Amino acid sequence: MSYEPPRSLEKDGHRVILRRTDETVILYARSGRVVTSHWMDLAVAGMGLSPATVLDGEAVVWRDGRLDFGAVQSRAASSVARARFLASQHPAAYACWDVLHHPDPAIGDTRALPYTRRRELLLDLLADLGPPIQPVPATDDRSVAE
Repeated sequence: MSYEPPRSLEKDGHRVILRRTDETVILYARSGRVVTSHWMDLAVAGMGLSPATVLDGEAVVWRDGRLDFGAVQSRAASSVARARFLASQHPAAYACWDVLHHPDPAIGDTRALPYTRRRELLLDLLADLGPPIQPVPATDDRSVAE
């Protein structure tokens, strides 16, 4: 007998903080470990962000129209060379849900702001960037959510 957890309990990706510096993009795992070399395709895409931007989200891999956590795990646990090969076969996407630091010095650290304001800032930051870095879908309309 096999057990399949409810969809809400399944894992889809790896939590990743994306930090755009003046020179580069650095990706951090939840542990604080730098994982940029395993998600280089996301780092390259992140160069389209303004320096001093820090985002919170999840690295995911789409395969056959579904999120493939096995592909994410393979990539995260592989050597750098293998991660690059896997990226060429199944590129990653970054599902972003929050902005932790805004590049505008007048805004800066956003963590004390209400989420609704941070969401506005996030949508503005990502408006012209496009895939593979995208905000997670959200709505405050109950009928749309249902």
